[in-house]
Amino acid sequence: MSFTVAKADGATEEFNPKKLLHSLERAGANDDIAHAILNKVEHDYAHEHKNNIITTHEIYAQAFHELRNHKRPVAARYSLKRAVLDFGPSGFPFEAYVADLFAHQGYAYKLDQHVRGACVEHEVDIVLEKDGITTFVEAKFHNSAGFKSDLKTALYVEARMEDLRAADHKNARGLLVTNTKFTDAALEYASCKLLDLLSWDYPQGRTLHDLIDEAKAYPVTALTSLSRREKTALLEAKIVLANQLGGSGDALGAAGVTGHKAEVVLEEAAALCSGAGVL
Repeated sequence: MSFTVAKADGATEEFNPKKLLHSLERAGANDDIAHAILNKVEHDYAHEHKNNIITTHEIYAQAFHELRNHKRPVAARYSLKRAVLDFGPSGFPFEAYVADLFAHQGYAYKLDQHVRGACVEHEVDIVLEKDGITTFVEAKFHNSAGFKSDLKTALYVEARMEDLRAADHKNARGLLVTNTKFTDAALEYASCKLLDLLSWDYPQGRTLHDLIDEAKAYPVTALTSLSRREKTALLEAKIVLANQLGGSGDALGAAGVTGHKAEVVLEEAAALCSGAGVL
């Protein structure tokens, strides 16, 4: 079946069933469930969308609903990109979240550092250290999938690196991280300047999504058994990762989640972080 998909950034493309199947299978849905959801999406499109256009949000919402009815941990993994977007307008947990991903790879880190360059002092989101190499990280959070980190941001990060290298950081690297995507111009400029980039879908094979799955660093905002208010309360208490909930309900109790519901949340968090719950 051929129809058009409207993406969050306003672009359109022809519906690609293989892309939907891949995202479902990556989340842990088996072949039968993935194809059943694909068939439902295509069937509902044929009956409800007369203008030949469906949005990525509509596809996601339908697939998420079906997965949630089967296995919450699989639905949670499928919702991962939106779970990161749900860090909120300030994005204050994003820097700590990115730092945790690199800690899983053996990096030491410091958050919110003031580092002197040759000309001025710079506020650096994350300073990473590994094997004698320092990496200065700019963590650019967006709370909507339609926003991309652009050339202007890449130019700023590279200018900062030039000032830092001119001081006492000659061999330091710069890294720009975003939870969404980069514009083509930003990618082209970074490639020319050898500026490292990390986004939801870049670089291929070592994307932000890949690093999250590798570390099993799933955010509490991915848990389908929590309400939006409860997720916000956990983030405000600096509980960012599902594995921070541990085996007790102490952190959940502080967010007002108690009794049987706390047990359900802890069970989902354990299954999500262990990779269990595959359909």
